[in-house]
Amino acid sequence: MHFHSLTPMAPDRGFPSVHPSSPTALLAALHQTMAMAEFLADGSLVIANPRYLELLGYTAEAAALLTHEDFCDPAFARSTAYRSFWATLMSGQPVSGVCERRRRDGGTCWLQATYSPLRSAQGEIIRVLVVATDITQQRLRQMALLEHTRRLSLVADTTDTAVVIGSGGWRIEHVNPGFTRLFGWRADELPYPGPLGLPAPHVSPTQWDAVRAELKAGRPVRHEDILVGKNGQRYWVNAMTNPVIDESGQLINTVSVLTDVTQTKMYEVLQHRALEAMAREQPLTQVLDTVCREVERIVPEITASILSLDEHGCLQPLAAPGLPESYLIAVRGLAIGPAVGACGTAAYRNAPVLSRDIATDPSWPADFRAILVPLGFVACWSTPIRSSEGGVVGTFAFYFRDDARPDTFLRKIVNACAHLCGLALERERQRVRIRQLAFYDTLTGLPNRSLLFAQADQAVRAARHANDSLAVLFLDLDRFKQVNDSLGHPAGDALLRTVATRLGELLGAADFAGRLSGDEFVIVLPQRTAPQAEAIAARIVALLGEPSAIAGISLACSGSIGIAMFPTDGEDMETLLQSADMAMYQAKSAGRGQVAFFSPGMNEAAQERLALETALREALAQRTLELHYQPQILMDAGTLHGVEALARWPRSRWGNVPPSRFIPLAEDAGIMGALSAWVLDEACRQLAAWRADGLAVPAMSINLSPTSFQDLDLPASIRNALTRHGLQAADLTLEITEGIMLNANASTLRTMAEIRALGVQLSMDDFGTGYSSLSYLRRLPVNELKLDRSFVAELEQDATARTLSAGILGLAHSLGLKLVAEGVETPAQRRVLQSQGYAVAQGAIYTMPLPAAALVAWLQAHGVCMAPMRTGRASARTALSSDHGLPG
Repeated sequence: MHFHSLTPMAPDRGFPSVHPSSPTALLAALHQTMAMAEFLADGSLVIANPRYLELLGYTAEAAALLTHEDFCDPAFARSTAYRSFWATLMSGQPVSGVCERRRRDGGTCWLQATYSPLRSAQGEIIRVLVVATDITQQRLRQMALLEHTRRLSLVADTTDTAVVIGSGGWRIEHVNPGFTRLFGWRADELPYPGPLGLPAPHVSPTQWDAVRAELKAGRPVRHEDILVGKNGQRYWVNAMTNPVIDESGQLINTVSVLTDVTQTKMYEVLQHRALEAMAREQPLTQVLDTVCREVERIVPEITASILSLDEHGCLQPLAAPGLPESYLIAVRGLAIGPAVGACGTAAYRNAPVLSRDIATDPSWPADFRAILVPLGFVACWSTPIRSSEGGVVGTFAFYFRDDARPDTFLRKIVNACAHLCGLALERERQRVRIRQLAFYDTLTGLPNRSLLFAQADQAVRAARHANDSLAVLFLDLDRFKQVNDSLGHPAGDALLRTVATRLGELLGAADFAGRLSGDEFVIVLPQRTAPQAEAIAARIVALLGEPSAIAGISLACSGSIGIAMFPTDGEDMETLLQSADMAMYQAKSAGRGQVAFFSPGMNEAAQERLALETALREALAQRTLELHYQPQILMDAGTLHGVEALARWPRSRWGNVPPSRFIPLAEDAGIMGALSAWVLDEACRQLAAWRADGLAVPAMSINLSPTSFQDLDLPASIRNALTRHGLQAADLTLEITEGIMLNANASTLRTMAEIRALGVQLSMDDFGTGYSSLSYLRRLPVNELKLDRSFVAELEQDATARTLSAGILGLAHSLGLKLVAEGVETPAQRRVLQSQGYAVAQGAIYTMPLPAAALVAWLQAHGVCMAPMRTGRASARTALSSDHGLPG
């Protein structure tokens, strides 16, 4: 381009005629600074001042014969544009602008020139006056700047990142394809004349002034703005703007690199608010309210709401600061479904739902529309909030007062918020879970000891303040260990859950229950009198007695309940619980399934019981317990059939403690297994010792509790004891009670079968009472029955007792079982038994149980001979009649 921005000027109608050889005083002054020349109408140079010649590199002589075209680029001189330019001058119209002229040495210079036509007196164009200023350096700098901008644009165009190149005058000169792809704008389309030319209408002038000041000072600026795309889409961008400074320190360009950080910014801004609230342990509703308010601040045209989905599939409002309370009340408890407004449907489908017209959308309940439409709400866009496993835990919704247009910006906000809400809801569920673990029993869901005591302490304080009564019930399930041992721990757990459920069904609104441990429950009854507490306890016992399906069988349980009353039995929960516990033991000792109130004497009894338990443990550890032995006599022959070992506790601080007292104590204290192990070992030791001394006692019988047979290691323990003392399996008989029939499950039967496989004999003690059943008897691998002493005691007076004893004898013979009558005290009883066919008897008619040495002395004193040792219970005997010294 050789003539730039030449602008025709309006002709000066009053321009006077000027003689070319008579310059005016003004022209004389301008000669010093301005380049001036005159050309004829045909373009010939008439005159040029020294400044003009200097700029173009000519002397006056060299320029004398030149025309105007000689000072122009040849291509421009031959062009139509040149002819049009000259024709304009010849029409009398001045032309002004920037032009490029050729120097004598072939170089170029740039002039800011004004061409003015000069007329003759007759008004003809006779000459053209050129007045020009040299702007070559300025032009070169400008061209260099343009080249710099061009090169910057080439670099910018090679990246996908949005790049904007601005001028020092805050106009956009170039945007790269990355900018156009992101925002849709081309450089010539941008409507915003802001300090950087960026489409950021929400940025205040004060903010732009701060940015501009930093750039003018040569410092780069990083700033975040919401920019608007060509289609109205909003983008949150991170802009890094670098200034380009020339040698003189002037700002000539700005280069801005823009990164779309909408998604990141959503998380950053919203998470900052929400996580800060979470870190402060604010309530869930307050955290989510913060999220809604922050969203409404970023996007003022929407109203946000957050609902949770409860375990019943119903919506529960958590946060909606911009919605009326009446609407939230209507939503509370709404069941989700395939057509239940936007939120209910989104939760049901686990997918976003857009309702564009609430007023006409049939899925919206009428009462919801009646609330929202008058307030100007037109549309609703609801998105499910998902847990980390993908399940729906709530909804996040936008309500619009105009047409809903969920653009990318809003979608990013929704994604960020849904994620945050999911975190908040998960956090709340974890808090609930932690609280559940800390304060609730994981098996039954009842309050654990910590929460129970906290609630009870509060109830006691309230009762004290109101001068009111309060009852504490201590419930302990009867024979729960047998359920666990016989049916397995899953069955025991199921039974505990059933008990907890039934307690919950029975208790009133102010009452509460908790599980202490194992099978122990505590019930607190505020504002209840003693009769009311007793009635509730009776209902609990009755309810527990109702059968329930456990482990595939119908199982009924019972419980013993102790009751303590505030303030008579204690003024704090700890004391009340101790009192109720003691009353519970009293109820249990009364026959189980009973209810007992605390009395002051129970405290002494409980202390004595604890001392007795401690002493029993010490006696067992120090082996100060003893075994006494009672002989079993073959009635016809008068020979010794065997002996039964019976545990005794002599020489305690309470004197001789009877078995009826310490055996139940051992069972309750959980040391029955250790006691049975000691009895087994001591009895085997004594039998071996007798035989080593030449006393051939045929066999030894010992008693084991039913729970011993749930020990899978019992057969090995028996085998080890026999081996340790050099005995045969046939030397030992284990007496079991009919109570084992309650626990005759697969594992118990397997243990008994393994014992029988060793060759050890099994005897059913106390037969004829309790749980006698032919089907059980058929299943149990017993060798012997022992007629219960209750039958023997009535033989003389009661014909029914005699009939029953005869029937039991016939049953034993038919099953191939031996029979022992125990508790025989009189000669008449012995005669009846002998007449019916009983062979073996034991009881006071012969002797009470005796220590080992005393038994030997008794045998010797009465001349009792030993029946031969046996490989089975049936054995040959040495015949001795009863008059060989046996009593009776």
